[in-house]
Amino acid sequence: MLVGGFVLSSVALNLALMTVLLASAPPQPGQKSGSLNESISSPQADALVAAHTQIQNGKWGEAERTLRSYLTTHQNSGDAHFLLGYVLFEQIHSAASLQGRTDPSLRQSNAKAALAEFTEGAKYRPARAFELKIVAMCDVLLGDYADADTWLTKSVGLNPQDAEGWYYLGRAKYNEQKFDEATRAFMQCLRLDPGNVKAEDNMGLAYAALERYDEAVAAYHTAIGWQTDSLMKDSGPYIDLGNLLLEQNRASEAIPYLKQGVTISPQESRAHAALGKAYFKTDSLPEARGELEKAVQLAPDNASLHYVLGQVYRKLGLPDKAKLEFDRTAQLNGSHSSPVNDLRSASPHN
Repeated sequence: MLVGGFVLSSVALNLALMTVLLASAPPQPGQKSGSLNESISSPQADALVAAHTQIQNGKWGEAERTLRSYLTTHQNSGDAHFLLGYVLFEQIHSAASLQGRTDPSLRQSNAKAALAEFTEGAKYRPARAFELKIVAMCDVLLGDYADADTWLTKSVGLNPQDAEGWYYLGRAKYNEQKFDEATRAFMQCLRLDPGNVKAEDNMGLAYAALERYDEAVAAYHTAIGWQTDSLMKDSGPYIDLGNLLLEQNRASEAIPYLKQGVTISPQESRAHAALGKAYFKTDSLPEARGELEKAVQLAPDNASLHYVLGQVYRKLGLPDKAKLEFDRTAQLNGSHSSPVNDLRSASPHN
C-alpha cells in the first residue's frame, strides 16, 4: 500500500497481526501461570482470529463489524481497538484500489477514526512497534509529519531491526525538511536491507535537498543499477535523476532517464510532467505538448501543469488553447494574477 511515498508491506502486516493474535490466545496446556496469555479469555481470541481471517481475505467491512460487535461487550480490549484502527486505515487503500483514486473525505474520516481507536487501545495496553507505524501512517494521511516522526521514532526504538520502519522515518524526516536526519534514517534502512531501491532513491532526494549533488546523482545511479536485471522496476530514481538534471539545466541529459520513467510508470503524472518540461527546454515542442497534455489528464487539479502547458501552446502559436490553460491555472490558484514563470513548479514534489 502506498501512502504519500510510504509503502506498507503485507509481510510486515501478517507478522504484526500474528503477534497480536499470539498475545491474545488462551493459555495452552502446560503453559506457566502469570504469562500475558493467561489474562486473555478464549472468546476474545476467537473474535480476533475471526477478524484476522476476514482481514486476510480483504473483507474489511466484515472485519470492522466483527470488531465493533466484540467491543460492545469488551470495551477494554486493547487488541480489538488496535485491530479496528488498522481495519479503518486499510479501508482507505481498499476504496482507492476499487475506485482508482483516493476519496479525500474517506481518507480524512477513516484516518481520524483509526487514530481514535489506537488512542483508546493504548489505555489498555502499550502499542507495539507495527501498531505505532500504522498510527504514523494515519498522521501522514492527515499531513502531520511531525507526529508521524514521533511515532516512527518510537516504533524503531521498540524494533530497531525494522528496515521498513527506518525507511518510513526517513520519509517523515524528509517531509519535515530535516534532511540530515533523513539521510541517517535511510542509511540505517540500507544497513538492514541492502539493495532497497526506494531507500537509495530517497537518499538521493535528501542529498539533493542538502545540495550535495554529486552524492545525489551517485545514489540515483546506484538505485538504477540495482534494477538492471529486475522485471519490475521502480521509476523513482529515473524520474528523480531526470528532475535533478533539469534543475541543473541539463535537459538533454535528463530526457533518456525521464523516458525510461514514463515507460515504467505511464500513469504517473510527474513522469510525463518532467519529460514534458525537458522537451520544452530543448524546444521539442510537439513532444512537450504530448507529454504535458498527458500529465494534465492524469493530474487535472495541478495548476502548475496547466501553466506550463499554456506556455507550450503559446510557443506553438495556439493562443486560444494557451488562454484556456492560463485561465485554468488562475482558477485553481484562486487568483487571476499571472503565474510566475518557473518551470520547476510544474513538477509535483515526490
